[in-house]
Amino acid sequence: MSDEVQPGYVRVRLDLSYDGSAFHGWAKQAGGRRTVQGEIEDALRTVTRSKETYELTVAGRTDAGVHARGQVAHVDLPEELWREHHQKLLKRLAGRLPKDVRVWALREAPSGFNARFSAVWRRYAYRVTDNPGGVDPLLRGHVLWHDWPLDVDAMNEAARALLGEHDFAAYCKKREGATTIRTLQELSLVRGEDGIITATVRADAFCHNMVRSLIGALLFVGDGHRGPEWPGKVLAAGVRDSAVHVVRPHGLTLEEVGYPADELLAARSKEARNKRSLPGRPGCETC
Repeated sequence: MSDEVQPGYVRVRLDLSYDGSAFHGWAKQAGGRRTVQGEIEDALRTVTRSKETYELTVAGRTDAGVHARGQVAHVDLPEELWREHHQKLLKRLAGRLPKDVRVWALREAPSGFNARFSAVWRRYAYRVTDNPGGVDPLLRGHVLWHDWPLDVDAMNEAARALLGEHDFAAYCKKREGATTIRTLQELSLVRGEDGIITATVRADAFCHNMVRSLIGALLFVGDGHRGPEWPGKVLAAGVRDSAVHVVRPHGLTLEEVGYPADELLAARSKEARNKRSLPGRPGCETC
């Protein structure tokens, strides 16, 4: 995870997107399960005729079934290999990759860039419809059907109590040694003319299942099962509530990753690795 590129190597930034429906998430797994990382690394090895697999570092690991429109990753490649292949690499990857994953840009990254730790925010969208007839068949892989009418105003009222820096332990799947403290910068919902409700969720980082748990809580408010104050009370309690459901992954898309100006990349990467705590609580490493 070092920001220092080894002598003789070039750090390359990749901008990519994928339909997560047939993937077991981003990260490579034992047992040969199909993953986004595995597909891109295999394709990169093939088109550069390399014996070695060059490992990707990603801005945000997505779970099985989650999509990405604006994912960012980096890979360190030998300078000689990069010089030889970079002009044709994008087109060759397009010919080698399966149709449910695309790399849109490949370029040498500025000094200090780390796809994961240099990011200042990640923006997700979750899409849901309460149309009594269900989901448009052409959108069924990207929109959740909720079979109760939803009050978007009530959901937005509930969302406001969740904004800011908090310990989101009540909305995260705990991982050993990882903090659940995050800064939620935006959480808002809009109903489009087509009736689809799009929730925009932006934070400096997300812990495991955080977005899908937040949406699950807001849906309970929107359909009247809980009042607008309930998600905030769950957050303050700091423990998982059995009433908070983790909604299905197919409605979730990573839309964009934000980075600071080039001269601030290294400082941001260092800051993201610092121990993080709330007042009165011990620090813990960011994940």
